Amino acid sequence: MNQPAARRGSVVWALVITSVAGFMAALDNLVVTTALPSIREDLGGALDDLEWTVSAYTLTFAVLLMFGAALGDRFGRRRLFVVGIAVFTLASAGAALAPGIDALIAARAVQGVGAAIMMPLTLTLLTAAVPAAKRGMAFGIWGAVNGLAVASGPLIGGSLTEHISWQWIFWLNVPLGLALLPLARLRLAESYGTGARLDIVGTLLASGGLFGIVYALIRGPIDGWASVTVLTGLVAGGALLAAFVRHGIRGKAPMLPMRLFRNRAFAGINAASLLMFLGMFGSIFLLSQYMQGVLGYSPTEAGLRMLPWTGMPMIVAPIAGALSDRIGGRPVVAAGLALQALGLAWFALVVTADASYAAQLPALIISGVGMALYFAPAANLVMSSVRPSEQGIASGANNALREVGGALGVAVMASIFAAQGGYGSAQQFVDGLQPALWVGSGAVALGAVAVLFAPSRRRQEREKKDAEAEEAGVDVDGGERDVVAA
Repeated sequence: MNQPAARRGSVVWALVITSVAGFMAALDNLVVTTALPSIREDLGGALDDLEWTVSAYTLTFAVLLMFGAALGDRFGRRRLFVVGIAVFTLASAGAALAPGIDALIAARAVQGVGAAIMMPLTLTLLTAAVPAAKRGMAFGIWGAVNGLAVASGPLIGGSLTEHISWQWIFWLNVPLGLALLPLARLRLAESYGTGARLDIVGTLLASGGLFGIVYALIRGPIDGWASVTVLTGLVAGGALLAAFVRHGIRGKAPMLPMRLFRNRAFAGINAASLLMFLGMFGSIFLLSQYMQGVLGYSPTEAGLRMLPWTGMPMIVAPIAGALSDRIGGRPVVAAGLALQALGLAWFALVVTADASYAAQLPALIISGVGMALYFAPAANLVMSSVRPSEQGIASGANNALREVGGALGVAVMASIFAAQGGYGSAQQFVDGLQPALWVGSGAVALGAVAVLFAPSRRRQEREKKDAEAEEAGVDVDGGERDVVAA
């Protein structure tokens, strides 16, 4: 009689611990956006410095996420989860204490390292603790908490910045992290994965390639696109990413096997995810500054005014999930991306140096509905596009590509903003913001097209059965030949 009660207690503790950890990691994606004007005023720094306060986190998070999951599988998921929390908490304190913009950027990069170790292990630890029959409900609660973090990020960041100081957007993580450390050690059971080899080569290639390209995009408007540093970043970054793709095709145990992209459903939803985050992150980065620097809203007012966009998934996601069960995830995701693209295009048409909130509200609502229609079915599309044995890799790849899209979005759209406008005056800001929003809208629209190229649900199930039958009769080399042929 005591055993089921103890079991229920361990499930509740696992759900609470992993949800709070996921909340912290997800919150730090967007919590900094409404604090950017205050950080710029306090610590100084130009546009490229503000970009790095966002991109330093998303880049390290993206490129180390799958490596962090592999470390947990090999050395113990609970052990590495505790390490990730500790790194994230210490880096958050370092960010709050940063004496200058360079120190803040460095702390944000270390935060990303901690999040990359911590975040992927939240789901594996939760899966190990929850009985299979109740995992759907547990994952739903975990996902809702993460969605709340995304929705409330700009508002929490704005409120803390305005009423206390911007440093408190980072201090907030410290008591949460310190509480989680003993709880995770005492309340979570240790578990291990397959103990597969760590793909250090792949991690270094992806890290170097993405850093080179993002660095070049950020420095391009400052140093000139034909400068040695920018060209070196683009060429070297592109070469390293090409080597990463080759490694994913020919490597013995790559962290991202390129054979997965033979599957049109997997390739389509991942391309859409990258493009969605490119347009969304880049837009929020600029619009949060527009609302404060141009329209004169306080940080809290700016966060509240962003809620129709960032908070809409909390309302619409259940409807989107039910709709995707009825008609399939592909048309729902495509419709969501089309609405997100429409919302950004609407913004581009109405932003002026004195735009009213009423003029912006339709764009915010349309973008929010679009985001909700994308988020709810996207994860299921990713998971259903691969065999059960590959779902861990598939989930990690999709999360990593989302973060890569966010880093690229901030870099690309800020580069366009800097080339066409700047911080000199309200009109200059609008002159740079409008073309950037058009590019963001176009990127998300391309994502909608990418999803439509994915096969229908019925055809996808047939292709998956064929692939499973083929896998049973071919060796690794045969699989590699299929990838090259594809």
